[in-house]
Amino acid sequence: MKRKVSMQQIADAVGVSKYAVSKALAGQVGVSAATRDKIVETAKQLGYDKKIKSASKGFKQAVEQSVSARTVAVLMPNVRYQTSDSTFWGEIMRGIATELDARGVGMLMITENTVEYFAHILNPEGLLGIIGVGQIGTPILLELQHRNIPFILTDHEESLIPCDTVFANNTDSMAMITAHLLGLGHRRFFFLGDAEYSRSFADRWAGFRNTLDMQGIELDQPPERLALSGNDWESNRQTVREWLVAYKEERQLPTAWVCANDDIALSVMYILQEHGIRVPEEVSVSGFDNIDGSARSVPALSTLDIDKSEMGRRAVRCLFDRLANPSSRLEKILLSCELVIRDSIGSPAYR
Repeated sequence: MKRKVSMQQIADAVGVSKYAVSKALAGQVGVSAATRDKIVETAKQLGYDKKIKSASKGFKQAVEQSVSARTVAVLMPNVRYQTSDSTFWGEIMRGIATELDARGVGMLMITENTVEYFAHILNPEGLLGIIGVGQIGTPILLELQHRNIPFILTDHEESLIPCDTVFANNTDSMAMITAHLLGLGHRRFFFLGDAEYSRSFADRWAGFRNTLDMQGIELDQPPERLALSGNDWESNRQTVREWLVAYKEERQLPTAWVCANDDIALSVMYILQEHGIRVPEEVSVSGFDNIDGSARSVPALSTLDIDKSEMGRRAVRCLFDRLANPSSRLEKILLSCELVIRDSIGSPAYR
């Protein structure tokens, strides 16, 4: 039996208050035309048919117009700091919204992470397709595949469920910054990031490791890398503190610390400075993503810039290409990153 859709669910999907939804559904004044249209469209997508049918005549006309509107659902489950408020994910979302708006297409945001909720609210007949952003559970992707809905994944892929994907070129970009550090004279390297955290982290580790292998550079053992999550600052800082104390008692620190993203790099610089280790005079630190805080850190963080908004725009284009050519071969789009050299890396003080 289909679950009833509440006003709060509509409010969450649109990003407005439950009060605004109530007024819009009742055809009352106090809600802008644009917001009213968005609420109407979302209500139809979520299957809020009974309430809509009982609304005023003017509101019914708005509903009838909204049924023919084209809509793309954007699926970004709220997991592991993966929210639209993030300086990384938020920029991707803005790129998607900008491109859809330019095409006159509506956007329905879905943040729930359970198959049950997803299956109940989804109205395949009213959707052009779905764009997944970030980590999405395999059961939800299987549900999409089962319903035969066109979908694109951004910064995520699942080997069991082939589809078009959009990524930053993580492997080549990490090779670029590793080669730059080699050119500065570094020969003792350390990677900070869990290769199992995401596909992007795995590719960044591969780019780092392959570059060193080509130059015959051996990593210190143990460990050759420190498995850190993408955004858990407190856990990452505690792990680095414990490792640093144990490592310093036995040997000299690596001179180049290559981090899987900027959040890890900023945490690492904080801990190094906490222990009186100078950056970059004693240890060079690099990040990846070029989030807002990387340029404001002290020292300013060297990193790789991802055009996050372009990733979102490219995902929309990829979806429309798939809709136009449903039988064409699947694509994996890799967007180049730009090396941003700031103050956190330099030539090694010792080799």
